[in-house]
Amino acid sequence: MALSACHEPAKPAAASRWDLFTAPLMDHWQEAKIERSGSMVRELDGFTLNEGAPMTGNVFPTWTEDGLPLTDYAINYEAMRISGNDFFGSVTFPVGKAERCVTFVLGGWGGSQVGISSIDGYDASDNTTGSSQHFENNRWYRVRIEVTDRFLKVLLDGRPIINTNITGRSLSLRGGDIHQCVPFGFATYGTTGRIRGCAVEKLPTP
Repeated sequence: MALSACHEPAKPAAASRWDLFTAPLMDHWQEAKIERSGSMVRELDGFTLNEGAPMTGNVFPTWTEDGLPLTDYAINYEAMRISGNDFFGSVTFPVGKAERCVTFVLGGWGGSQVGISSIDGYDASDNTTGSSQHFENNRWYRVRIEVTDRFLKVLLDGRPIINTNITGRSLSLRGGDIHQCVPFGFATYGTTGRIRGCAVEKLPTP
Protein backbone atom coordinates (compact mmCIF):
# COMPACT_ATOMS: atom_id res chain seq x y z
CA MET A 1 0.00 0.00 0.00
CA ALA A 2 1.36 3.42 -0.93
CA LEU A 3 2.12 5.79 1.89
CA SER A 4 -0.35 8.65 2.21
CA ALA A 5 0.93 12.15 1.67
CA CYS A 6 0.92 12.81 5.38
CA HIS A 7 3.51 10.06 5.90
CA GLU A 8 5.93 11.29 3.22
CA PRO A 9 9.22 12.61 4.60
CA ALA A 10 9.21 16.36 5.03
CA LYS A 11 11.49 18.26 2.69
CA PRO A 12 14.15 20.35 4.42
CA ALA A 13 13.34 24.04 4.50
CA ALA A 14 15.30 26.18 2.06
CA ALA A 15 17.99 28.27 3.69
CA SER A 16 17.16 31.93 4.25
CA ARG A 17 20.41 33.08 5.93
CA TRP A 18 24.06 32.24 5.36
CA ASP A 19 26.80 33.22 7.82
CA LEU A 20 29.83 33.38 5.55
CA PHE A 21 32.37 33.90 8.32
CA THR A 22 31.45 30.82 10.37
CA ALA A 23 31.95 27.10 9.69
CA PRO A 24 31.47 25.44 7.31
CA LEU A 25 31.27 28.36 4.84
CA MET A 26 34.29 30.11 6.37
CA ASP A 27 36.48 27.38 4.87
CA HIS A 28 35.36 28.25 1.33
CA TRP A 29 37.13 31.64 1.29
CA GLN A 30 40.30 32.01 -0.77
CA GLU A 31 42.85 34.73 -1.38
CA ALA A 32 42.08 36.56 -4.63
CA LYS A 33 44.75 36.08 -7.29
CA ILE A 34 46.04 39.64 -7.29
CA GLU A 35 49.65 40.45 -8.09
CA ARG A 36 51.59 42.22 -5.34
CA SER A 37 48.70 41.76 -2.93
CA GLY A 38 49.07 41.84 0.80
CA SER A 39 48.22 38.84 2.92
CA MET A 40 44.77 37.60 3.93
CA VAL A 41 44.68 36.76 7.63
CA ARG A 42 41.78 34.70 8.91
CA GLU A 43 40.37 35.97 12.18
CA LEU A 44 37.82 34.45 14.57
CA ASP A 45 34.92 36.37 13.02
CA GLY A 46 36.28 37.52 9.67
CA PHE A 47 39.44 38.57 7.87
CA THR A 48 42.21 41.12 7.88
CA LEU A 49 43.29 42.15 4.39
CA ASN A 50 46.77 43.59 4.74
CA GLU A 51 47.91 46.47 2.54
CA GLY A 52 48.89 45.46 -0.98
CA ALA A 53 50.69 47.28 -3.75
CA PRO A 54 48.11 48.51 -4.11
CA MET A 55 45.29 45.97 -3.76
CA THR A 56 44.43 42.95 -1.61
CA GLY A 57 41.30 40.84 -1.89
CA ASN A 58 39.57 37.60 -1.07
CA VAL A 59 36.89 35.63 -2.88
CA PHE A 60 34.05 33.26 -2.01
CA PRO A 61 34.08 31.18 -5.23
CA THR A 62 31.35 28.70 -4.26
CA TRP A 63 28.47 31.20 -4.09
CA THR A 64 26.34 29.31 -6.64
CA GLU A 65 27.34 25.85 -5.44
CA ASP A 66 26.38 26.75 -1.87
CA GLY A 67 22.92 27.84 -3.00
CA LEU A 68 23.23 31.53 -2.16
CA PRO A 69 20.73 33.80 -3.93
CA LEU A 70 21.46 35.95 -6.98
CA THR A 71 18.59 38.38 -6.41
CA ASP A 72 16.23 39.45 -3.60
CA TYR A 73 18.94 39.20 -0.95
CA ALA A 74 20.80 41.40 1.52
CA ILE A 75 24.48 41.49 2.52
CA ASN A 76 25.37 42.58 6.06
CA TYR A 77 28.91 43.11 7.33
CA GLU A 78 31.16 45.42 9.33
CA ALA A 79 34.41 46.96 8.09
CA MET A 80 37.27 48.89 9.69
CA ARG A 81 40.18 50.71 8.08
CA ILE A 82 43.22 50.04 10.24
CA SER A 83 45.74 52.04 8.23
CA GLY A 84 45.94 53.85 4.91
CA ASN A 85 43.62 56.31 3.21
CA ASP A 86 41.62 54.52 0.52
CA PHE A 87 38.93 51.85 0.28
CA PHE A 88 39.02 49.33 3.09
CA GLY A 89 35.93 47.11 2.89
CA SER A 90 34.66 47.18 -0.67
CA VAL A 91 32.55 44.19 -1.65
CA THR A 92 31.89 42.70 -5.09
CA PHE A 93 28.60 40.85 -5.44
CA PRO A 94 26.29 39.32 -8.09
CA VAL A 95 23.13 40.97 -9.39
CA GLY A 96 20.73 38.54 -11.05
CA LYS A 97 23.41 36.11 -12.23
CA ALA A 98 26.90 35.11 -11.12
CA GLU A 99 28.53 36.71 -14.16
CA ARG A 100 26.86 40.09 -13.61
CA CYS A 101 28.63 41.73 -10.69
CA VAL A 102 29.22 45.20 -9.30
CA THR A 103 31.30 46.55 -6.42
CA PHE A 104 30.18 48.67 -3.51
CA VAL A 105 33.15 50.98 -2.96
CA LEU A 106 33.72 51.91 0.70
CA GLY A 107 36.08 54.84 1.17
CA GLY A 108 37.72 55.01 -2.25
CA TRP A 109 39.37 57.81 -4.26
CA GLY A 110 41.44 59.09 -1.35
CA GLY A 111 39.34 57.79 1.52
CA SER A 112 35.84 59.27 1.38
CA GLN A 113 34.08 58.06 -1.80
CA VAL A 114 31.28 55.51 -1.66
CA GLY A 115 29.11 54.22 -4.47
CA ILE A 116 28.50 51.42 -6.95
CA SER A 117 31.03 50.58 -9.69
CA SER A 118 29.96 50.43 -12.38
CA ILE A 119 26.57 51.54 -13.76
CA ASP A 120 26.22 52.29 -17.47
CA GLY A 121 30.02 52.26 -17.63
CA TYR A 122 30.44 54.96 -14.96
CA ASP A 123 32.35 54.31 -11.74
CA ALA A 124 31.21 55.21 -8.24
CA SER A 125 32.94 58.58 -8.52
CA ASP A 126 30.96 59.47 -11.65
CA ASN A 127 27.44 58.06 -11.26
CA THR A 128 24.45 59.01 -9.15
CA THR A 129 25.17 56.39 -6.45
CA GLY A 130 28.36 58.19 -5.45
CA SER A 131 28.74 60.41 -2.41
CA SER A 132 31.42 61.57 -0.01
CA GLN A 133 31.38 60.15 3.52
CA HIS A 134 33.70 60.69 6.47
CA PHE A 135 35.61 57.64 7.70
CA GLU A 136 37.96 57.32 10.63
CA ASN A 137 40.64 54.68 11.04
CA ASN A 138 40.15 52.05 13.76
CA ARG A 139 36.38 52.44 13.81
CA TRP A 140 33.83 49.84 12.74
CA TYR A 141 31.22 50.74 10.11
CA ARG A 142 28.07 48.69 9.46
CA VAL A 143 27.08 48.05 5.87
CA ARG A 144 23.83 46.61 4.54
CA ILE A 145 23.30 46.11 0.80
CA GLU A 146 19.93 45.05 -0.62
CA VAL A 147 19.86 43.50 -4.09
CA THR A 148 16.72 43.04 -6.20
CA ASP A 149 16.00 42.95 -9.92
CA ARG A 150 14.90 46.59 -9.78
CA PHE A 151 16.94 48.30 -7.07
CA LEU A 152 20.28 48.42 -5.30
CA LYS A 153 20.08 49.91 -1.81
CA VAL A 154 22.89 50.56 0.66
CA LEU A 155 22.71 51.57 4.30
CA LEU A 156 25.78 52.78 6.20
CA ASP A 157 25.44 52.53 9.99
CA GLY A 158 21.68 52.24 9.41
CA ARG A 159 21.53 55.40 7.29
CA PRO A 160 20.39 55.07 3.64
CA ILE A 161 23.09 56.32 1.27
CA ILE A 162 22.14 54.57 -2.02
CA ASN A 163 18.75 53.74 -3.52
CA THR A 164 19.06 53.40 -7.29
CA ASN A 165 16.80 51.86 -9.91
CA ILE A 166 18.78 49.43 -12.08
CA THR A 167 15.97 48.44 -14.46
CA GLY A 168 17.42 48.45 -17.97
CA ARG A 169 20.82 49.65 -16.74
CA SER A 170 24.17 48.19 -17.73
CA LEU A 171 25.99 46.78 -14.69
CA SER A 172 29.68 45.88 -14.78
CA LEU A 173 32.95 45.97 -12.88
CA ARG A 174 35.67 48.58 -13.05
CA GLY A 175 38.65 47.27 -14.99
CA GLY A 176 41.58 45.65 -13.19
CA ASP A 177 42.13 43.26 -10.33
CA ILE A 178 38.65 43.64 -8.85
CA HIS A 179 37.58 40.94 -11.34
CA GLN A 180 39.49 38.45 -9.17
CA CYS A 181 36.80 38.91 -6.48
CA VAL A 182 33.96 37.55 -8.68
CA PRO A 183 31.34 36.33 -7.84
CA PHE A 184 31.68 37.59 -4.25
CA GLY A 185 34.59 39.01 -2.35
CA PHE A 186 36.12 41.86 -0.39
CA ALA A 187 39.01 44.14 -1.31
CA THR A 188 41.22 46.87 0.08
CA TYR A 189 43.32 49.40 -1.84
CA GLY A 190 46.48 50.82 -0.31
CA THR A 191 45.03 50.08 3.12
CA THR A 192 44.85 47.41 5.78
CA GLY A 193 41.23 46.62 6.53
CA ARG A 194 39.23 44.27 8.73
CA ILE A 195 35.90 42.71 7.77
CA ARG A 196 33.75 40.80 10.22
CA GLY A 197 30.30 39.31 10.66
CA CYS A 198 29.39 38.85 7.00
CA ALA A 199 25.92 37.35 6.57
CA VAL A 200 23.63 37.03 3.56
CA GLU A 201 19.86 36.83 4.01
CA LYS A 202 17.04 36.19 1.59
CA LEU A 203 14.66 39.12 1.19
CA PRO A 204 10.89 38.54 1.06
CA THR A 205 9.67 38.10 -2.51
CA PRO A 206 7.80 41.27 -3.56
